[in-house]
Amino acid sequence: MSETVRRIVAKRVHDPEAIAEAAARRARAKSPFNDKGRTMIIAADHPARGANAVGGDPLAMADRGELLDRLCLALERPGVTGVLATADVLEDLLLLGVLDGKTVIGSMNRTGLAGSSFEIDDRFACYDAASIDRMRFDGGKTLTRICLSDPATPAVLENTARAVNELADRKLIAMVEPFLSEWVDGKLRNDLSPEAVIKSITIASGLGRTSAYTWLKLPVVAEMERVMASATLPAVLLGGEVKDPDAAFASWQQALALPTVQGLVVGRSLLYPHDGDVAKAVDTAVGLL
Repeated sequence: MSETVRRIVAKRVHDPEAIAEAAARRARAKSPFNDKGRTMIIAADHPARGANAVGGDPLAMADRGELLDRLCLALERPGVTGVLATADVLEDLLLLGVLDGKTVIGSMNRTGLAGSSFEIDDRFACYDAASIDRMRFDGGKTLTRICLSDPATPAVLENTARAVNELADRKLIAMVEPFLSEWVDGKLRNDLSPEAVIKSITIASGLGRTSAYTWLKLPVVAEMERVMASATLPAVLLGGEVKDPDAAFASWQQALALPTVQGLVVGRSLLYPHDGDVAKAVDTAVGLL
């Protein structure tokens, strides 16, 4: 067991109130942007959906000590503005004292477990708007998959709209990650064609009684200029798992030039790069901004 994990476990066992105390004294970010006017958020909410795989290792993200060490390294790099995760990870980071001055986004729905038969039925069992506000965080993120053949989809949209409303009531960012998805041979697949991403954007943009605090979290696909013309909402680009880093970085850089794109929200490809150099991967991504 690493020293990092020992410290966290000791606090959790003997002083659970330390989490709320750390949240109360944390210095909040003055802005979601860095000095270049861009946002660079590290995503780490994958394990809570059972998505622990990176490359050929099915449990890469399941080693919590290793994940935390990589997160701490990423968060200290210049230009990184924040982190997105579930309560367990964010509370670990609070106990480690590494969230001062960072934008913190709480992941709200993770019950659509990766590979499950109920993956579309992604209920809100993590953060809610009230707890995000109480912890003095900056917003909440929803994964909103839209499957036209799955009857669970209306509930997904309704719950996303409720989250948008409740976050907006508190003047907190609602970061909505929409996909048009379909069942293929018993597995849920996201349609990453430009037309499908455009449709997902137009559906997600209309959810809630206001869009004043709604941001979109979107994949980089073909024809991004046409794709991003489908909404005026601020957007951040998601990374996903990257097989060709040079090609991915080039596509991110091109998309970052579009007017609605505010920055990046990237997880596995920066925390677990092919060459193992987290600092280099993060610095390269920041350099694109």
